Amino acid sequence: MRNSTKIRRIAGTGLLFALALVLQFVESLVPSPFPMAPGIKLGLSNIVTMFCLFSVGLKEALFIAVLKGLFAFITRGPAAGILSLAGGLLSVLLMTAVQKLGQSDGITSITGAVGHNLGQLAAECVMMKSAAALYYGPLLIVSGVVMGTVTAYVLHVLKPYLEKLRGTDKTE
Repeated sequence: MRNSTKIRRIAGTGLLFALALVLQFVESLVPSPFPMAPGIKLGLSNIVTMFCLFSVGLKEALFIAVLKGLFAFITRGPAAGILSLAGGLLSVLLMTAVQKLGQSDGITSITGAVGHNLGQLAAECVMMKSAAALYYGPLLIVSGVVMGTVTAYVLHVLKPYLEKLRGTDKTE
């Protein structure tokens, strides 16, 4: 029985990663909501990462973030991979901390979105060997709050369907 649960957990996580990739692709087809600010996106695939953290577990959420970074590396190059990985990992770690403090899913989502943007900003500063990218920080914080709010709402609406896709819950 234990082996069956483990296999279901691995398969479910694989399905969620596939969904994250589909959402990344769909998002690439949608024009930026901030056309004057390059790089700001909706963050649709982060819905899957949040779902993993809220309903499956920290380990799976980190795994999804790492796989998304690896996928970005393979499909869009090293810079995109580093930015994705830095943003994804910081996002998951901050959401975990905020969630443990008993905050709502909305606050947790906003924290994750802002954290994702700040992780990418920090990685960009390291890659550029300059703090010049920090001037972009205020815009990234505002967009993180807006997109984190949208992501929390979308996750709230989709959570029952994601639970069915996953086929298991955190208690298994």
